[in-house]
Amino acid sequence: MRWRESFSLYTRGQRRGIIVLVLLITLVLLIDWFRQRSPNEHEPTSNSNVPAVPSVTDTLGHEQSGAGSPVELAAFDPNEADSLRLRGLGLSGRVTSNILRYRAKGGRFRKAEEFRKIYGLSAEQYATLRPYIYIAPKTDLPAGGQRKKPAKRTQPAPFLLDTLALQAIAPVEKYAEGTQVDLNRADTTELQKIPGIGRTIARMIVTYRQRLGGFYCTEQLSDIHLRAQLLRQWFTVDTTLVRRIPLNKAGVGALRAHPYLNYYQAKAIVTYRKKHGALTNLKPLALYEEFTPEELERISHYVSFE
Repeated sequence: MRWRESFSLYTRGQRRGIIVLVLLITLVLLIDWFRQRSPNEHEPTSNSNVPAVPSVTDTLGHEQSGAGSPVELAAFDPNEADSLRLRGLGLSGRVTSNILRYRAKGGRFRKAEEFRKIYGLSAEQYATLRPYIYIAPKTDLPAGGQRKKPAKRTQPAPFLLDTLALQAIAPVEKYAEGTQVDLNRADTTELQKIPGIGRTIARMIVTYRQRLGGFYCTEQLSDIHLRAQLLRQWFTVDTTLVRRIPLNKAGVGALRAHPYLNYYQAKAIVTYRKKHGALTNLKPLALYEEFTPEELERISHYVSFE
């Protein structure tokens, strides 16, 4: 053949050089072919110019949530959640076992940041779950986890003993039916006067209200697993007290601290600002796969566009 005749015209060294060059070109083409076939999690999933943000499902991983089990992100107490609740959050069996083993040995999470120390929990998983971590206050234990010995004190006078005893056993006086209190103003003492609300639930409401920046409707009580439909009759809501986040100034850390924004949503907002400038409404965020219409509606009550 002609190419063989042409090839024979070159010296032995030149022929070797040509063969090496052909092999290198073939190797480069193969590497490029494999790269195109392998998925790239950093590339957008559509032709939109909006940068892609990893989804919650991708972050937690399909294997970790169990075969066919959807991930349900909601407020949870890592000191109380059982294995089913933890698995439902997308945690793997190994991480769930580590949490339960830690608690069985007397361990207790005193703040949300301690949850990230669980062996096997990735930084991405912690970032996703951080807004949903709720740790109920535990006043009977000091910071070190050991009960303090009661301080010595003098015996109170007899009439004070009777008063203290009555205070200890007397139930909290409840409001009459038809009474209403402002959900954004009531403290724990006032909340406990509502039928069906005790000290623990009152603290949960106040703690969650602080994290939210205020309630805009009573239905939000279902976020902390309370029956909002049964409590609605006792509350009014002054929405002027809601604390709003300056969406065009807040950084990722400030945004993700809100219960209605996770790490990837916060990052998407900051990325959009850098590329397109200040936001004047939430419509551009609808192009991001991390935001559903329902989530944007919830967020709208807590942001400003200053």
